[in-house]
Amino acid sequence: MTPAPGIEPTQDDFSLPDYRGGGIVNLMSSITTALGGSSPYAPLAALPPDALAGARHLVLLVVDGLGHDYLLGRDGALRRHLRGQLTSVFPSTTASAIPTFLTGLAPQQHGLTGWHMYFREVGAIVAPLPFRVRTGRHSLREAGVTPAELFGLSPLVDRLPRPCHVVSPWRIIHSDFNVAFSGQAKRHGYDSLEEMTARIGGLLRSAGPRSYVHAYWPQHDSLAHEHGVHSAAVADAFGALDAAFAQLVEVARDNDSLVIVTADHGFIDTSAADTIDLDDHPRLRETLLLPLCGESRAAYAYVRAGREAQFEDYVRERLHDRVQLFRSVDVVRQGWLGPGEAHPGLADRLGDYVLIPRGRAILRDWLRGEERHTHIGVHGGLSAAEMIVPLVVAPLP
Repeated sequence: MTPAPGIEPTQDDFSLPDYRGGGIVNLMSSITTALGGSSPYAPLAALPPDALAGARHLVLLVVDGLGHDYLLGRDGALRRHLRGQLTSVFPSTTASAIPTFLTGLAPQQHGLTGWHMYFREVGAIVAPLPFRVRTGRHSLREAGVTPAELFGLSPLVDRLPRPCHVVSPWRIIHSDFNVAFSGQAKRHGYDSLEEMTARIGGLLRSAGPRSYVHAYWPQHDSLAHEHGVHSAAVADAFGALDAAFAQLVEVARDNDSLVIVTADHGFIDTSAADTIDLDDHPRLRETLLLPLCGESRAAYAYVRAGREAQFEDYVRERLHDRVQLFRSVDVVRQGWLGPGEAHPGLADRLGDYVLIPRGRAILRDWLRGEERHTHIGVHGGLSAAEMIVPLVVAPLP
C-alpha cells in the first residue's frame, strides 16, 4: 500500500478492503441484483447474482464479530458450508459495516465511519448505533433529531421489489437506528438463539411470496469483547450457533431457499499493556481540537490549526513503534472507504489524520465522567484477523 505523502512508510501487513469483487459491499451487490434491485458496485465474484436468483427465500445472517480465521479453526456445519472469505469495510467495525448491510453502500457513500463520530450537523460527537451523544449519553431523539435527518440514507429493503424481514434482538429491534434502516420491512424480535432460529425457520417455511430476510446475531461480538475471542465463553456460544445453523440448513433445503452467513468484522485480543492512553500523552492531547473519534483500532484526529507539525512530530518521535499515521484525505484518495463519489459529510467525519495502531495496540482518549470500560477483544483495524470474514452459503448452490 502507498503511505500518505510526507509521512513515513509502513511495514505493517495491512489487509485493505476489497470493493472490486471480494468484499461485503460486493456481497450486497449480488444480493441486491438477485432480488431485482440495482447496485453501483461490482457483484461478488464468488457468489454472482445468478447463483442466488432462484432461491425462494434468501436469508442473510450477520454474525457480529465472526472472523474467517476463527471459523477455520472449528469443525461443524458452518465450516462445512464455508464458500470462501470476504473483506469487511474500513474501519472494520459494526458501526460502519452494519450500515453497509442495511443500505448496500460502502462507507464512502453512507458516511458512517466508526463508533464515535463528529457530526458537524449537531455540533457533537455521536455514537450512531445507539443514536446518542458521547458526553452524557443523551439520545439525539430527545433533541428532536432523527436518523433519517442526520444520516440522510435510504434502507436497502425499500429499494427491493420483494417482501422483506428484519430479525434482531428485542432490545434493539425497535431502536431509532434499527427502525430507520429497516424501512418498510417487517421487524421480528427475539430473546434467545432458539427464538431467533425459530423466527428465521418460520420465514423460510412461509408459503407466501419470495422474500428477503436480514438477520443479526450479536452474542459472538459481545462475548469476545468481554472475555476475548479465544475464550471458552465464545467457543461455547459458537457451538450453539453452529447447531442452530445446521437446523436452518435443513429447513432451507426443504424449502428451496438459501441461507448466507457472514460477519461485519473479526477480532484480535489485546491487554492493558497494549493500551495507549492519551492521559499519558498530554502534549499530544493539547494539539487536538476534539477528542479522538472513530475506533480504538482506527482513530480520527482533529488537530488545532497551526499545530499540525507538532502533532506529526509527536506521533513520529514518541509513538512511531506503536502507531501508523495517515492523512485522512489520502485515506479517502486511496479508496479505503470505497470507490466513487464521497458522502458530502465524509471529510468532516474523518478529521485531519487517521491513526492505525500497530500489532495489538489500541488508542484510548477518555472524557471526564466517562465510564472507562475494558475490552479484551477489539476490532476496527486493518489486520487480517479483524478485516477478513467468512462467506458461508447453505445449501451450496
